[in-house]
Amino acid sequence: MGMKIGIVGSGAIGSYYGAKLAHAGSDVHFLMRGDLSDVRRDGIFVRGEGEDFRVAKINCYNSTKEIGMCDLVIIAIKATSNADVVDLVPPLLHERTMLLTLQNGLGNDEFLAKHFGTERVLGGLCFICVNRNSRTEVERYDYGHIVLGEFGRASQPRTGEVAAEFTRAGVTCTVTDDLALERWRKLVWNISFNGLSILAGGIDTAAIVGNKDLRQATLALMDEVIAAANKCGHVLPSDAWREHMGRTETMGAYKPSTLLDWEAGRPLEIEPIWGEPLRRAVAAGGQMPRTEMIYALLKKLDLKRPSPAAPRLPLPAQRED
Repeated sequence: MGMKIGIVGSGAIGSYYGAKLAHAGSDVHFLMRGDLSDVRRDGIFVRGEGEDFRVAKINCYNSTKEIGMCDLVIIAIKATSNADVVDLVPPLLHERTMLLTLQNGLGNDEFLAKHFGTERVLGGLCFICVNRNSRTEVERYDYGHIVLGEFGRASQPRTGEVAAEFTRAGVTCTVTDDLALERWRKLVWNISFNGLSILAGGIDTAAIVGNKDLRQATLALMDEVIAAANKCGHVLPSDAWREHMGRTETMGAYKPSTLLDWEAGRPLEIEPIWGEPLRRAVAAGGQMPRTEMIYALLKKLDLKRPSPAAPRLPLPAQRED
C-alpha cells in the first residue's frame, strides 16, 4: 500500500510491532521521547525464537508534529494514558487516516471514535509476551499474533490491507467481522487471570490453575463473563472457557499483564478490563458479582499504593494477554 505508519506508544508492544514493520520495509515513524538519542544512535534490536535482527535506521521523533500526517496510526500506549492521545493524535491525521488501537479491554475504540470520528477506528487484539530489555532492545518470548477488526462494522477492504501489512512483516494477523465479540472473548481470560493473579498474592497462571480453589474461582469468573457477553448481545458459547483453560495450562509460569504492571508500580488498567465490562453488563440487565468484587478490591489496592518512582532499566515485561 505504501502506507506511512505512525506509532504512538513506543514501549515494548509499540517498539516490537513497529520494528517488525520497519524491518519488512514499511514506512514507520515512532513517537519516542525519552529514548530518542539512544534509538537514533543504535536503532532497535529484536530478539526471540526464530527472529534476531536490528533495524539500524529508525525514524523517531519527540513530537507528533514532527512526524506529520500518516495513513495508519497505531495506538500502543496503556489505556491509563488515553488522555494524552487527545493532543498527540491530531498532527498525524489527514482525511483518511486510520487509527488502530492495540489496547486492552473495552472503551478504547469508543474513546478514539468520540474524539476523532468513528470511521477512522480499527481495533487489534494482541496476544504476545514481549520484554523491553533496554532502551534499544525488545525480546519476544511467546505468542505474537493479532486479531484485527473495524469498530462498529464488518471488515472493509482497508482492514485486509492493514492485516496484509502485518503479515508481510511476519506477524500472524487475522481479520474478524465482529470486533466487539472478540473483545469479550478475550475478556473471558483477562478478567479472570489478571484479577486473581494480584488478589491471590502476586501469583502466575500455573499457580492459579494448579490450586483447586483458585481454579474453581477462575471457572466461575469465566462463566460470569460469558453470560455477560451474551446479555450484551455478543454471543459466546457456554463452553468458551475451554479454549482459554487449555491454552493457559500450556503456558507454564506466566505472569499476566496487570500483575506485571502491579509489580512495576505502574497504574493498572482497571476501568477497561473490569469497570467498563461491568457497567455494560449491568446496563443490559445482567449481573457480574464476582467481577464487581475484583473491580472494587483492585481500585482500593491501587489507591493505597505510593506514586511510582521513575523506572530503571532493564524495564519489566509488557504483555497483551
